[in-house]
Amino acid sequence: MGKSVFLFFLLFTAAPAGAATEPLIYEAQTIQVDGTRQVARVPRGYRLELLTDKLDGPRLLTFAGNGDLFIGSRSGKVYRVPPPYTAPEALVTLDDYPHSVAFRKNEILIARTDGLYRAAYRPGQKRIAPESVTLLARLPGGGGHNSRTVAVGPDGRVYVSLGIQGNCSDQYLGAAYRFEERRGGILVLRDDGGAARWEAYGSGLRNPVGFAWHPETGVMYASNNGPDHWGFDRPPEYFSRVTPGSFHGMPWFQFDGKQFKRDNCVSSQPPRPISKVAAPVATFPARNAPMAVSFVPKGALGKALESDAIVALHGSWGTQPSGGSIGDPASRRPPKIVAVRFKNGEAVRVDDLVTGFQRADGERWARPVGVAVGPDGALYFTSDSGTHGLFRLGLKK
Repeated sequence: MGKSVFLFFLLFTAAPAGAATEPLIYEAQTIQVDGTRQVARVPRGYRLELLTDKLDGPRLLTFAGNGDLFIGSRSGKVYRVPPPYTAPEALVTLDDYPHSVAFRKNEILIARTDGLYRAAYRPGQKRIAPESVTLLARLPGGGGHNSRTVAVGPDGRVYVSLGIQGNCSDQYLGAAYRFEERRGGILVLRDDGGAARWEAYGSGLRNPVGFAWHPETGVMYASNNGPDHWGFDRPPEYFSRVTPGSFHGMPWFQFDGKQFKRDNCVSSQPPRPISKVAAPVATFPARNAPMAVSFVPKGALGKALESDAIVALHGSWGTQPSGGSIGDPASRRPPKIVAVRFKNGEAVRVDDLVTGFQRADGERWARPVGVAVGPDGALYFTSDSGTHGLFRLGLKK
């Protein structure tokens, strides 16, 4: 084990419960979903509500500066949902999976499987003509992990994440790989007056669906889906600190919870040695499928969660004990929303935030995907299975 990895493991696992903030105290809450009563577990003092179930395959969500909420989807619709976020409208309908959106001056950016697109947009605009959506910069397309996430960083630059195609696809954000194989990490757009082009920011991430920046340090953190071929319990899913040029190992190396190990499923020479792989700062149990990430700014969600990262865990199809899909559905990892707790700008532990989405028989009434903190200080999240809808978690009044 490398010295840096050992120190990370020692510090992370030795942190006592409550070292960052006071632990959360939970209570059961009944919520009406699709005409049935479901029971969720939420932090005491918070209220969970379903705002709308009139969305089709909703994925990541973004708040615009005027407070309107925008949601990408598998169905091709980009939704606009004005406050109070109960009546979604289709802003535009596109093909090729408009998974997420972002905003910069006078335009909306839409991340689709084969590229980053843009259109002129003004606050409050209700419709965009599909023909006005034009390509800004191509992305490697193809099946398998075909979502693309876009965000504008605190530096004003545009970032996009994309995953490799499968468990062990020999794909990498490196110049030696042909364009369509440059997958598995986070790209930053160079858009300085010439032709827009991508540069690698963080590589070796199998499927980093969510990423966001810590509100105090400005450091980027990303969730990452681990592969399925190591069974039900390994490797853990990652929550990683991503810095310019950082390499996170996949598909050549897997972190088993203590150290990195070479994965024999890919035979090519890794681009960097094992000693140069960045360890995750926190992990989630395997087969959780972490999705979107959002940090809690000051003044939101109550003081207890300020500067913590909220992560949607989608839950996966793997069943015990082998990790295959044909076992008892009740043994699958349950969907949930968790908080990665931070102290002095560093991640120290993971706490549950909202649980109870999976019933005792393994059926799920919701599977969280997108998470974002709204202008009212509440947490909003989408579900794309069970309930295709938008939920809100806020402080009780």
